[in-house]
Amino acid sequence: MPKITAPTVVAHRASQERALLDAAHELLRETLTAPTMAGVAQRAGMSRPSVYQYFASQQDLLQALVRDIFPRWTERVTGAMAAAPTKADSILAYATANVDLVAEGAHAVGSALATLAPGAELNEQAGRMHRQLQEPLIEALTELGVSDPTALAELINAVVHAGTRMIEAGQDVKDVHRHFNALLGPFVAELRTP
Repeated sequence: MPKITAPTVVAHRASQERALLDAAHELLRETLTAPTMAGVAQRAGMSRPSVYQYFASQQDLLQALVRDIFPRWTERVTGAMAAAPTKADSILAYATANVDLVAEGAHAVGSALATLAPGAELNEQAGRMHRQLQEPLIEALTELGVSDPTALAELINAVVHAGTRMIEAGQDVKDVHRHFNALLGPFVAELRTP
């Protein structure tokens, strides 16, 4: 029986799973290739068979990784929106927080997973997560009284996606922030005016 390194079996399992997800995330960010079960085990300091006690397959591990990353991404974006000085400023905060995460490498994980482990389930999961991430933006636009907040959120997300591509092409995130300020700044300023 493996040695338990936590006060309870449940805590031990949670700790081991966290170590495996962290190892997989590190490997994916470093290599942009799908981490093998053996590689994840080695990085986490576990035996390869131990990984299968937590994840049935590489695909299972990759899907768990997506589920693990998304809440942190959402928390970061919604936190930035909440910290904005006004509801109008939260629109720009939404855009900049998203590209900041891209610049830090979080998006590379999602992009790599989409190309390395394509599948209907992963695509559905990613689509659902993107829709959930857009909800706070739609809520903010609704509170600000814009007409058709859903359509406007789609346009703002198109700008965010363009900023993402710029960063992935090597442009500095501060330049992308300036572009966002030039493009979205007047809209935000107009929303600040009663």
